[in-house]
Amino acid sequence: EVLIKIFATAVTASDCIVRGFKLPIWNPVGLMMGLVLGFNKPRNPILGLVFAGEVESTGRDVKLFKNGDPLFGWTMKSSIQINFGTYAEYKCLPEDSVIALKPSNISFEEAAAVPYGGLIALHYLSKGKIQSAGKVLIYGASGSIGTSAVQLASYYGAEVSGVCSTTNLELVKALGAKKVIDYTKDDIAKNGDQYDFILDAVGKRSEEHTSEL
Repeated sequence: EVLIKIFATAVTASDCIVRGFKLPIWNPVGLMMGLVLGFNKPRNPILGLVFAGEVESTGRDVKLFKNGDPLFGWTMKSSIQINFGTYAEYKCLPEDSVIALKPSNISFEEAAAVPYGGLIALHYLSKGKIQSAGKVLIYGASGSIGTSAVQLASYYGAEVSGVCSTTNLELVKALGAKKVIDYTKDDIAKNGDQYDFILDAVGKRSEEHTSEL
């Protein structure tokens, strides 16, 4: 295992859900999440899923990292292997966890902001076979998942349209969106555009509504 001294973390949507226990407990998914996370309070009182920091020490069998290495990553291996605790000063993780060397051209704060939105965006874009998608719509393009999705979809060659509020239009455009749509002024279901793939990064569009696109 690797003992990591944490320099930066982030408060994610998942942290807020767990802290507020905003789970649909009376269905199978909610029941399973309750078993994993705890029913009347978090099983682990120290929350936090993502981090950036430095290797403080390593176990004798660790080969991938050494003392002093700058790292970033997150603690989940799957939806049922949730390992909180990055709000603490130190976190111990197996060396085969979702961790990597921090690039030298970004700060610890910037690195800590990458894993949550970046990995979730990559997961769902991969399910949509983004490499072969032509026109892609990212709803919630200015959030943690959305900003990563815009950049990843653009990287894979898609023509990206991003939906966000007025204040974030320039940000989303700068991230690679060919078209930006202000949801406070325009109804995307009525603009006549069609898309090969739609990613709802904030979970606010109904299936019926998105089917119109």
